[in-house]
Amino acid sequence: MVVYFSVAVKLAIIFSGLFLWVGMFTGVWKYWQIRKSSQARAHYYVDIAHRSSLLYAPASLILAVLAAFSVWSELWNLVFVLLNVFFFSASILSYVLHGFLKDTYNQFKQPHRLGKRILPKSVMTFCMCLLVLSELFATGMLILGAGLYLF
Repeated sequence: MVVYFSVAVKLAIIFSGLFLWVGMFTGVWKYWQIRKSSQARAHYYVDIAHRSSLLYAPASLILAVLAAFSVWSELWNLVFVLLNVFFFSASILSYVLHGFLKDTYNQFKQPHRLGKRILPKSVMTFCMCLLVLSELFATGMLILGAGLYLF
């Protein structure tokens, strides 16, 4: 039996595996920091990078299933999946950067730091609004598309 998967489904599955793999690598990094720390703790953002990667892996599989059952065109399903995996990836990358730079324990604390640089509040606000709106819209559309197919 040959099963056809759209590009959206394939990408969501691949990103699920990549997020799992990043979660494993950041887990090694977390363990290494715990071993070196006198308090037996990793940097806050190393821990967040590890956990978020492991949580985005199954989330991406859910997106794959939703896209597989969605009534929307392949192009729209691809857009909805890409919006999610882009922001999942950007989030993980920001956590990894903060963990590597050890520049903050709260990326939302003002002033917003990235290494030695200060980010304008407007940049952080814009990025977070874009992330929230994109992920909620894209996931909502996949849920609606799958719901229309299933019911």
